[in-house]
Order: sequence, then structure tokens, then C-alpha cells
Amino acid sequence: MYVSHLSCPKCSATYESENLIQLCECGAPLLVDYDLSKVQAVLKKEMLKDREPTLWRYRELLPVKEEKNIICLGEGMTPLLPLKNLGPQLGMPDLYLKDEGIIPTGTFKARGAAVGVSRAKELGVKVLAMPTNGNAGAAWAVYCAPAGIKAVIVMPEDAPPIPRGECAIAGASLYLVKGLISDAGKIVAQAVADHGWFDASTLKEPYRIEGKKTMGLELAEQLNWNMPAVILYPTGGGVGIIGIYKAFKELKQMGWVEGKLPRLVAVQATGCAPIVKAFEEKRPDSDFWEGAKTCAFGITVPKALGDFLILDAIYKTDGCAIAVSDDE
Repeated sequence: MYVSHLSCPKCSATYESENLIQLCECGAPLLVDYDLSKVQAVLKKEMLKDREPTLWRYRELLPVKEEKNIICLGEGMTPLLPLKNLGPQLGMPDLYLKDEGIIPTGTFKARGAAVGVSRAKELGVKVLAMPTNGNAGAAWAVYCAPAGIKAVIVMPEDAPPIPRGECAIAGASLYLVKGLISDAGKIVAQAVADHGWFDASTLKEPYRIEGKKTMGLELAEQLNWNMPAVILYPTGGGVGIIGIYKAFKELKQMGWVEGKLPRLVAVQATGCAPIVKAFEEKRPDSDFWEGAKTCAFGITVPKALGDFLILDAIYKTDGCAIAVSDDE
């Protein structure tokens, strides 16, 4: 493992990576830092072609030390599909879609779960708890099962039935609550305080980002180490867009890609668009979105813990944030 330490993007504090840590003392999420010069010395782009088609092909850029702790269900290396009809209609002949629907539990959330659960296992976690709108909870429940970790999942009672069923099948303790994911988060926070469980809430541990980061690594590899011009990303908690930004920064630092970073576009629903509002007001963080309601259930996040990281990624890449209606 080539992790050097954990760092706080807000106050610049650093922490030992082998300790089980949640947030910085200032309350901000922690990021995983690597000794990229050491990675460069042992890993060459050409070596990847002989590796397994999973996200673990990038293991030198991931935080799990021992292979025995890796929980892999075949996640990652999803296809990058050319949109041959829609692209030309929109005047974009080089428009692609990365199909994350074919990986375990059917969403990109499996990436964060694979790395997050594997690292939790390595650090000795026995019970973890998390709030979810559905998909992340299902993914973490499924990965916790083979890891031998008890998962306690709390989600809104009107969450889709499929992820609820996945949690139950995986043997997780599932609790349905009235309200939004923010309400579920309050219950998880109290349970964590009462029982000493590991809090796997979005960005309250450093390793989910590392799993989501692999989307950016894959995009670069699939485009022959050329960076795309623009990436549009549906954004709720924002771990995906933060991770993709981190991936391209690390690749550029290693000399694997060159040029300008992709413009990152956060896409939200008009019924819950705190990042869009903050972007339009040129602010560094967002306000809580009152009365959040949209059919895009998975991105109904009234206030993201990492909102400042999402907005920083947008600003630093000359990107933007846009909202679309439920009808659209």
C-alpha cells in the first residue's frame, strides 16, 4: 500500500492512515494521500493490460494494504459506450455514456462499498452504520456480508423497494424512517454515539471516495490516457464527482495524463439543488435545501457534508452546476 497519510482539505491537518479515523477534528472529511513517486516507480500504464478487469487493477492507487482483505464481487471496468444517435443529434459526435448499471447491486455505489468495506475490514471494524437513500445502503450491505461486518442501514420509508430487499437479503439490520436522508443521518449519528459503531455515512470515512475515484482512472485508461473535455455527473452527496476530480489530479501528478482537467458538471434536480444554488451565487459551500422533493430519489441530498469539495472541483475545472426538472 502506498498511502502516506490522511489529510484535511479544510484545515490541512494530517493523520496516520493506520488509525481508525472518521472526520478531522475540525469536522471536515478526510482525504487519502499517496506517495505517488513510489507508485510511479512500481506501476507502469502498460502493466494494466494484463490485470483483472475490476477496479482493483489500480490497487497501488487504492488504500487496502493486504490482498486478503479485499472484497471483490467483480465491480469496475464498466463499458464506455458511444452514443451514436444522441450525440450527433446534440451536435456532439464524441458523446459517451459510462454504464455503471452492470456492476454488483446495479449502481456505481458498489465501487465505494468495495473499497470502503475492504478497508474497514482491514482496520478491524465489526459493525458499521449508515443512512442512505437506498443504493449505497444496499451496496454496503452486500459487501459487508462476505467481509463479516454487521451492517446497520437506515433509509427513508419511501425508498425504492429493490435496495430495501437487497439489504434484507444480505443480512443487514434495516430501519425505515419517516423523512429524508438527513433525518436518517440524525438517527445513525445517535446510534453511533450510543453503541460505538463505525459511521459509514457519506464522507464520514475517507475510503468511499477512493472507490469512486476509480471511475476517473477507468475513463482515462479507456480513452487511451487522454482526458475527456467535459464530464456530466448526477450529484447528491457528491462523492463521485469528488473522486473523479481526485483521480485526474493524481494521474496528472504521475505524468500519466497531460493537459487541462475535464470540466466537471454537477447535475441536480430542481426539487433539490443546493449545489446549483451555491454555484450560481459563487459561494464556497451550500445551504440546507428545505422541502426537498424529486423523483430522482438517489440524489435527494439537502446538504452534502462535502459540498465545499464538490464546488471546489467545479470551480477549479471551469465546470458548472445545472438543475433539471423531474419532467426533463
